[in-house]
Amino acid sequence: MKLTSQSFAYDAPIPGDFAFCIPADEGKVCLGGNHNPQLEWCEVPEGTQSFVLICHDPDVPSRGDDVNQEGRTVPADLPRVDFFHWVLVDLPPDLRAIDAGQFSNEVTPGGKEGPDTSLGARHGVNDYTAWFAGDDAMKGDYYGYDGPCPPWNDELVHHYVFTLYALDVANCPVQGRFSGQDVRDAIDGHVLAEARVLGTYTLNPSLLY
Repeated sequence: MKLTSQSFAYDAPIPGDFAFCIPADEGKVCLGGNHNPQLEWCEVPEGTQSFVLICHDPDVPSRGDDVNQEGRTVPADLPRVDFFHWVLVDLPPDLRAIDAGQFSNEVTPGGKEGPDTSLGARHGVNDYTAWFAGDDAMKGDYYGYDGPCPPWNDELVHHYVFTLYALDVANCPVQGRFSGQDVRDAIDGHVLAEARVLGTYTLNPSLLY
């Protein structure tokens, strides 16, 4: 199975139209377009009954002490953890593409509604749910896609991995409100094939391409 995107080149910078935050003319950052990128796939294995799509950033700081703190940096050698940006299950087996902006076309304070979405699919919550939990203006359940917004003082350029899984079941075995890790655990043993495409992103002025 092969997965590609017309929205960005493989292992190249993701445009700000697909990011949660972009560099600001004044201050550090401002809101980006937050459109989901275009994706398309081919060479789907026989017996596929549904697809799962997950986007995650494996470069998120494991400790937040220095994150977005003036006069400090997040060191590149700090251990990193996964941050889920998009969790989408039950995509129909005859689907071969997702349009740019089809599932997200702006930042939604408090998060987009879910889990039910178009095409009979379901969205999980992404990790902005936990990130904004203490922010009265932004807290909520963030279903669906929300794009890159790495720390503006991180010494490391972040990578965003979009992984498509072809499953041998019509419905991913998760219920109610679910996370990216819930889906990873649930599809174990049901994956017929998987494919990835990745892009990069930074808000650190010293690393901007």
